[in-house]
Amino acid sequence: MDRSTIGARGEDAAAGYLERCGMQVIDRNWRDGRGELDIVAIDGETLVICEVKTRASESKGTPEDAVSPAKQKRLVRLARSYMASAGIGSTNVRFDAITIRVLSDDRALLRHHRAAFEAE
Repeated sequence: MDRSTIGARGEDAAAGYLERCGMQVIDRNWRDGRGELDIVAIDGETLVICEVKTRASESKGTPEDAVSPAKQKRLVRLARSYMASAGIGSTNVRFDAITIRVLSDDRALLRHHRAAFEAE
């Protein structure tokens, strides 16, 4: 399986997981000129920006390592841009990360890091 297939399968699994947890996925792979938000969801009255990182091996680090401070800052900027483009005013926003470690073709370990970081 190539990287893009692994990433797409990971995002599909993450979106399904969030929906099973009772969240409403309202957008996937939202882009502007500066980057992409993997999943945007609603959890009660909270807007959830969810970064998904899927890895087939840890040769280049864990999936958690990929949500670096620089990535976090970019996600905060993108969230603000998303909210402005969607006409969403002041609301509660939470930044989650879902990390997935592929174990085999039909097995993976999914971890949901709620409130993985905060906007500064």
